[in-house]
Amino acid sequence: MATRFKSVIAFLAAVAVVATAACASNPASNIDATIEAGIAATMVGVAIEKGVAATMAAPDIVATGHLRTGINYGKLGQYENAIQAYNKAIQLDPNYALAYGNRSYSYNVLGQHQRAIQDADKAIQLGPDTAQAYVNRGVAYGSLGQYERAIQDFDEAIHLDPNFARAYGARGVAYSVLGQDAKADADKAKACSLDSQFC
Repeated sequence: MATRFKSVIAFLAAVAVVATAACASNPASNIDATIEAGIAATMVGVAIEKGVAATMAAPDIVATGHLRTGINYGKLGQYENAIQAYNKAIQLDPNYALAYGNRSYSYNVLGQHQRAIQDADKAIQLGPDTAQAYVNRGVAYGSLGQYERAIQDFDEAIHLDPNFARAYGARGVAYSVLGQDAKADADKAKACSLDSQFC
């Protein structure tokens, strides 16, 4: 990319020299040449701007590709491979909240709850309106026996997305473990009304 910029800069310098020389020799007779040189320089500038924008966007596109690969591995139950794909996405874009959130889920499935909490924390820091990250962290806390903290995260997830069936289902389980059967039953019923897989 540096080579391309150097050649473009050299071209623009040449255009400026030609335009200046044209104006100096006979400004009235070479006005068309000067305008054409200016248009050419402008078009090159636009091309450079588009090239830079495409190059800057490329890591995001590649990171998104790795994220999709991770999701596909997750659907196949290959969570180690999913984590590797999310790792690549995060290497390309360290602020990719969704990649951290999805990796958190994979860590939970593999029983690596501390790592799941760390990734959920990062996802929440980067995208605080990510309801899924709160659920992932809540599941990790619940798996570690910290049910009150888990419920706080499920509450936040439900606050962000009142139709998030998984959050109600997970909170219902936490309430059930704590012996709060009425709340557990209400959450289980709500989860079922939102998604039949929770019935």
